[in-house]
Amino acid sequence: AGAKEESFNMLDLTEYTKSRPWWRKIFAPNSGSSAEKYNVATQLVIGGVTGWCTGFIFQKVGKLAATAVGGGFFLLQIANHTGYIKVDWKLVERDMNKAKQQLKLHSSGNKVCPEVKSRVDEVIIFLKKNVILTGGFAGGFLLGMAS
Repeated sequence: AGAKEESFNMLDLTEYTKSRPWWRKIFAPNSGSSAEKYNVATQLVIGGVTGWCTGFIFQKVGKLAATAVGGGFFLLQIANHTGYIKVDWKLVERDMNKAKQQLKLHSSGNKVCPEVKSRVDEVIIFLKKNVILTGGFAGGFLLGMAS
């Protein structure tokens, strides 16, 4: 009986992936803005659901933080009133005036770091490319905050 020789083609994935950016390896060869990949209804649903979840969590964490800060302030006032601690109000006023002066100095310059400007530009470009997704997120966020 004659032995058949089979020929196999091998694909070297290491060489193939070197020429691709990391996001294309993860998402797809046609990775781009969501407007290119999904229809309007899908973008609205994805944006709305993620916005609602973010808003709901933001609301819960905000309430917890407000309770902690308010409770801490309340306990400090009780401790001050009962004599456990003494607050030097003149020192507090002096430090507050220093902070106000520093804020006036920093705000008068109005210079933005180039790193911050480049990040803001990136966010603006993303928002322009994904208007529907962003609108869905904003609406969902507001609903999440309200619930």
